[in-house]
Amino acid sequence: MPDTPPLPDSAPALILRHGAWSVLTPDGEILSMSADDIRRELPQWPAPMVIHAPATARRLDLPPPPRPSPWLDLLELFAFALPAHSAPPTARGLGTALGIAEARLDAPEADLLPDLVFELLRRIAASRNTPEGSIKATLAWGMRRAGWAWGPSVCAALGLSPTGGLPAGMIQPNEALKVWTRLPKWEETAPRPAPAAHPVTGEEARANLRAILGEGAEHRPAQEAFSHVAARAFAPRTTQGDPHMVLAEAGTGTGKTLGYVAPASIWAQRNGGAVWVSTYTRHLQRQIESELARVYPDPDIRRSHVVVRKGRENYLCLLNMEESVNIALSRGQAGNASFIGLALVALWAAHTRDGDLFGGDLPGWFADLFGRGLLTSIADRRGECIHGACPHYQQCMVEHSIRRARTADLVIANHALVMSQAAWHAMDGADTNNEDNTPTRYIMDEGHHIADAADSAFALELSGLEAAELRRWLLGAEGARSRARGLRRRLEDLLVHIPRIETPLDTALMAARALPAPGWSARLAALDPGNRTAAPADTPVEAGEPVLSNPSEVLLHELRQQVLARTHGSPEGGGRRSDSECDLHPMPESLHAAAQGLERALRRLAEPLRTLIARLDEALETEADWLDTPMRERIAAAIRSIRRRALSRVDGWCAMLGTMQAGAPPPEGETPQYIDYIRMDRREGQNPGERDVGLYRHWLDPTIPFASVLAAPAHGVLVTSATLRDETGEDTENDSAERAWDAAEARSGAIHLPSPAIRSSFPSPFDYAKQSRAFIITDVAHDDPAALAGAYRTLFMASNGGALGLFTAISRLREVYRRIVTPLEAAGLPLFAQHVDPMDNATLVDILRSERNACLLGTDAMRDGVDVPGNALRLVAFERVPWPRPDILHRERRIHLSGGAPGRYDDRIARLRLRQAFGRLIRSRQDRGVFVLLDRRTPSRLLSAFPEGVAVRRLGLSAAAREITAFLQAQDTSVDQLS
Repeated sequence: MPDTPPLPDSAPALILRHGAWSVLTPDGEILSMSADDIRRELPQWPAPMVIHAPATARRLDLPPPPRPSPWLDLLELFAFALPAHSAPPTARGLGTALGIAEARLDAPEADLLPDLVFELLRRIAASRNTPEGSIKATLAWGMRRAGWAWGPSVCAALGLSPTGGLPAGMIQPNEALKVWTRLPKWEETAPRPAPAAHPVTGEEARANLRAILGEGAEHRPAQEAFSHVAARAFAPRTTQGDPHMVLAEAGTGTGKTLGYVAPASIWAQRNGGAVWVSTYTRHLQRQIESELARVYPDPDIRRSHVVVRKGRENYLCLLNMEESVNIALSRGQAGNASFIGLALVALWAAHTRDGDLFGGDLPGWFADLFGRGLLTSIADRRGECIHGACPHYQQCMVEHSIRRARTADLVIANHALVMSQAAWHAMDGADTNNEDNTPTRYIMDEGHHIADAADSAFALELSGLEAAELRRWLLGAEGARSRARGLRRRLEDLLVHIPRIETPLDTALMAARALPAPGWSARLAALDPGNRTAAPADTPVEAGEPVLSNPSEVLLHELRQQVLARTHGSPEGGGRRSDSECDLHPMPESLHAAAQGLERALRRLAEPLRTLIARLDEALETEADWLDTPMRERIAAAIRSIRRRALSRVDGWCAMLGTMQAGAPPPEGETPQYIDYIRMDRREGQNPGERDVGLYRHWLDPTIPFASVLAAPAHGVLVTSATLRDETGEDTENDSAERAWDAAEARSGAIHLPSPAIRSSFPSPFDYAKQSRAFIITDVAHDDPAALAGAYRTLFMASNGGALGLFTAISRLREVYRRIVTPLEAAGLPLFAQHVDPMDNATLVDILRSERNACLLGTDAMRDGVDVPGNALRLVAFERVPWPRPDILHRERRIHLSGGAPGRYDDRIARLRLRQAFGRLIRSRQDRGVFVLLDRRTPSRLLSAFPEGVAVRRLGLSAAAREITAFLQAQDTSVDQLS
């Protein structure tokens, strides 16, 4: 092994510092250069060393480097050296991950990058004699031939000639890419018996919590009390359909994760069943998984007891990867960026814990470097899995995860998955073909989002994109460059053995042509009144062919015309996503006729699908003498797939269309069960003018289906959050606390269950009066972009970074970013932003967490579920009161669910959002932080959103900035004295 792996010759290195660039020139000098200077010098230099090439190019106001990138991006080298590891994409982030001394990272100059490269190459060289050393060497050789900038250096580190061929006896790169040949196989096990029903007492939960925390741990009475109450969700159920529902509000810092894990882990081991822990955000899923290391310190034992579950579309699909590899190899290796990305995926796949491409142990910045298209092409795309017919079925990472979940004690999932899974269980019945044994115990963390998650899970959408995707799922690619496999191809192995399914299959595929054909969106746009150049829409074009080719396009056209007629503005819209919506009623006769026509066509599709399912189901019984276990699983999987992916959707659309009455809105004064409306929007990837349009149906109260399909069949449900209740501060009203709990029960679905929920609340242990300050700025005009940008710049300077700026609109976020990025970075405060930087949200939060003085601008996704403890986050600034969006859904719920007090309904939503935003700020007893609301119109009745002891003061910007600086500097002084 070489002691000094070779570094790239004379490569310059670039790091942005204090508004200028620290540059290690090809001659070895360290200079401070402007972006203009670098743009002028780059053409004369060798390819530079950088961290995150696309982001670096954007900050230099250069186009993104081509793929494969000629720049030496340290993130690519990191992904090769340490697969299935992640690090924030900054010099400090990489240095910390590689164990570089903290003093070296305090004020890094560009000469740090060669040191990081040396350490990465040293680690690569150390892998030469490991079992995977030959695989790495072969892949590095192939990546060099494909144009990988690091190829020569990595080949040399692995003992290969930087320019020569592969030594004799080594496998070829195309074989090294086939990671599925080296992955372990899962083995089928006997079904797990139904769990027993032994209870867990509160005292047992407390004792287990103390054992988990260990000797010397901080004693938190609220955490023990929370654990005691959480145990009540694990009591034996006494009546079918009447679960033990516990609502437990636990303030930030209570330690609720280990508080509920203590009784859950006892119950799971005692009763031989799994407890499903559900979150709203991916971030919290992984955070809970990391905390469980205290319960199961040994990684192998933890892997057998704890499983993280997501929807299939999050995981690597080995069949899709095989197809991508074959396509990449068919292009040859020279200049093949796909080969480089796939080689790094192959290395990751051999090390990953569970194959999760999005939010797992594949770094979040991977898609930034190689394109999100690469990951979506190898993911398990919705509804396309062929299960037992797949040659990689026994290596399948999704199947591994499903089987581990069947025997795990704790399954960490998300609200979307558990709700959809509960709905499928209700549809399929309690048969043994279900992918996961039906859980009987749930913990719904981030419980304040139950209604939002249920609203998404149980809504119906009959839109152009959804219907066209179903057509692709049924028919496959229709002449376009697509790898979509149609239903016939997915069932071809079954057609050989069960020929009687061919007739209903062909009939269904013929009927599927009633769904939108390729090019539907452009055809609809061409028929808009402003785009017509000739005859009306229903006039046949030359050659006698209709402009719109099927009943679904006729309906979509009618929906689109109604939106355009009833809304303001151009259909082109503005921004990345532009939405328009209108009520369905009153409805013109032409729309009613179009709905009837499509309903008839969809019923012609549903009938053969039902027959197809029936004949497959029949084969399970009549062909039992020759069906082996894999074939039975294959048939059962096909039935589930057709029912879930196609038939249930078509049936839902038929029901929605069937209830449409020409010109007849719901009876006045009657509370509707559903909200039906029309929406038109432009989604990412669509051309201007080519906007999706659809008919949408939402439950007026989405917690009704949640309670029906998930909560009622369960035996126990714990709903917990730091913000279950809306505390109004109306102490003069005796019933205000009761009203707050009633509203919490309504938002959690508890009011739809037979027995009342068990209610408990546990205050935060933090001294908010001492640890935090809150201000409302009184002299910033909310509608002046320059004033808003100036306020953010002033506040971020006052806190010396460590700041999160929250926005209610992407357009304002981008405008503020554009105005303040240069002065902040000149002051040594790097600024990052959602919808601006080419990074995913998790990566941006990692940067904020690791960089001491970074600032981040974000929207709703940053308001919830972001955990940045310590001094890295000391200021949260909200651009305006987060009122609910005044759309049709909110209008109808405000009317029917507000109890006659629509203003109070709006206030409650805004207060809960403010509480969530404030909750990002103080995450430990040592934290200090400031919350600022840049909205002088903030009504005083919203201020009860802040914790008790926080005095919210209204000040001018300059006075607030002085107080922020003094407050945070006092914290720094106290920390220095302690150290």
